[in-house]
Amino acid sequence: MKLLFKRALIFLLLISATVAVSFFSLGILVSQYADRPEKTDVIIVLGGDNGLRVHKGAELYNAGYASHIILTGIDQRFYHPEHPNWRERRMMTLGVPKVAIKVDSKSRTTWEEAMNTSKTMERKGWRSAMIVSDPPHLLRLHQTWSRAFEGSSKTFILVPTKPTWWHQILWWRNDKSYQFVISEIQKNIFYVVVHY
Repeated sequence: MKLLFKRALIFLLLISATVAVSFFSLGILVSQYADRPEKTDVIIVLGGDNGLRVHKGAELYNAGYASHIILTGIDQRFYHPEHPNWRERRMMTLGVPKVAIKVDSKSRTTWEEAMNTSKTMERKGWRSAMIVSDPPHLLRLHQTWSRAFEGSSKTFILVPTKPTWWHQILWWRNDKSYQFVISEIQKNIFYVVVHY
């Protein structure tokens, strides 16, 4: 009886340890596809942030990594090309000329951003893209953009921002990163079921 109890206890401890390690590793899982910047045809700055992605995109443009920028996540209902929205204006104040900025106001989801950008790149003859977003977004981006570029010669790299709220290991200690990671795990599962 004692031996059976010990085995059951060891089994429960192993299960608990596995669950704990899996949980704490989620930050590494969702952010594992971060790359260093390299020269590309276009920088894609994804929407859904408060300006950190815009700042990173402008920084990369000014460092000479690409001569074109596409801003996504701008709602078509409220966008008027003759009146730049706050993200375009921020880019311009950071030194990016208006002529270098293209706005994707049609895409509403990460999937649409990837598919529409792939078509734009095809039309423009662009072969490579650098995609800027926050670290916990990278797993879904990798899966989505890999699918969007499948069967073509187009390539992409993912360059993360550096938000103060993000820590790959201690992500669960910050409310914003905790919500982001849990949301991304759910969205990744949804994307696997619906798109892949």
